Amino acid sequence: MIKKPILYATYKSMMLTLMIGLFCLSPALLHAATLHTDAADNKSMKADISKPYVVKKGDTLWDIANHFFKDPHKWLKVWERNMHITNPDLIYPGNQIWFDGKNMRQGGLSLVKPTPQVIIKPVERLEAITDNSIMLTALERQDFIQPDQVQGVGHVLDSKDDRLNFGANDHVYLKMDHATNAGSLFDVFRTADVITDPNSGEAAGVLVEHLGQIRITSGDNGIYRGLVIKAFEEISRGDRLKPAREINQHITPSYANQRLTGSIMYIRNNAREAAQNQVVGISLGINDGIKAGMLMSVHKSGRLVNNKVDGGVALLPTEKVGELLVLVPQQRASIALITKSTAPVNIADAVQTIIEP
Repeated sequence: MIKKPILYATYKSMMLTLMIGLFCLSPALLHAATLHTDAADNKSMKADISKPYVVKKGDTLWDIANHFFKDPHKWLKVWERNMHITNPDLIYPGNQIWFDGKNMRQGGLSLVKPTPQVIIKPVERLEAITDNSIMLTALERQDFIQPDQVQGVGHVLDSKDDRLNFGANDHVYLKMDHATNAGSLFDVFRTADVITDPNSGEAAGVLVEHLGQIRITSGDNGIYRGLVIKAFEEISRGDRLKPAREINQHITPSYANQRLTGSIMYIRNNAREAAQNQVVGISLGINDGIKAGMLMSVHKSGRLVNNKVDGGVALLPTEKVGELLVLVPQQRASIALITKSTAPVNIADAVQTIIEP
């Protein structure tokens, strides 16, 4: 058996003697010792401290003691005199704490938990944020034009190095139908499909795909020199030109003052269905009172279902499936961006303006 060192035995004996002595002290002596300690603690408190202390996220008793005492190590005294705080690292944000130096025997700590408060203020409408990059792409890449505009005001003729296709920063030659000033900017386009109203069957316009932009640099005997500023796709000989459309990148959503109804006529890239952040064409335009930024809702007609009870059929109600933001209104049609969708959006789905609540 290994014997414990004599020093350890002596220390144990001393501690036992000290504990017995403390136990035998009279209540008066213990009271005096407590008052002495309380007085010392009271002197160690900071002067002119703000009360109450409001617990913040991440606070511990160390932070609270540092607010009341000159020495933050006093947090142990706060804790040992307030044993209802089971964990000094779990002080909850929003609690209000007072420390009374005259009440040190009870710990001095007073904890008040905040009560719920009802705050009434006017309702603020928060509009959904539209991704500007998606909106800019939609504005730059597509347009509706009238059938008599498909020839444009000129076309790409050739280039200095006799290449077939051109891209950004290439120098090209242009043939213009009318005199044009240097510095003029033109959209390069190709015609896509004639878009018809799915309900009436009437042609609403011709969809065009923008390939890029060319700026006129100079002219000589009816042939103009140009610089390709932007290229979204390869530009080729024969591609048409039309005056560049001024793009407003900061379209402000707005409500209509009258109810207008139309339908989805086109989904970009000839897709069969669309969803949020996709571009569509609608059968309403400037002639109908449509303006850029107008908010519209998309509605899907209810389908016919069999009624198993009476053997007949029932038509389900129309349901809202999304919202649109009008980007580019033309005379008889408009390009719009789907900003919200809860179900697939299809050609012939109904659209209508949203009236301000």
